[in-house]
Amino acid sequence: MGADIVTNRKALRDFQILETFEAGVSLLGTEVKSLRAGRADLLGCYAKVEKKGVVLYDATIQVYEKASHETHDPKRPRLLLLNKVEITRLLDQTTRKGLALPVLRMYWKKGRVKVELGLGKGKNAADQRQDLKKKVEQRETDREVARFKRSRG
Repeated sequence: MGADIVTNRKALRDFQILETFEAGVSLLGTEVKSLRAGRADLLGCYAKVEKKGVVLYDATIQVYEKASHETHDPKRPRLLLLNKVEITRLLDQTTRKGLALPVLRMYWKKGRVKVELGLGKGKNAADQRQDLKKKVEQRETDREVARFKRSRG
């Protein structure tokens, strides 16, 4: 995998991810320069299947300060680049089964910006609490094992 630009940790908390997809992103030059500077945010970002393809919504890529008179809108919808087979599969999954397409992370791969989409089902509050409880138990178990190994030598 490439170097991460930004990750969306809330998506993993709010959704049970069933499958992941990799998609390219159609960007402007100033957006790429802003991403190289690390000025992006995926909080509340999602993808939606439409007539023209899969579109990325609410991804914030800040304006590049050193740009000339042409700048981009930070929250503009961006087209995602996927195969027709993947697009029809995502359309089927989101319409029939009611699954969502949260964006998990944005990263570099061979000099290009890629987005990892998760095909996920929303978690309710009880599921989220149960996941947090499991994490705490695992952390305490790991801590005790490490302490036992240190004491044994």
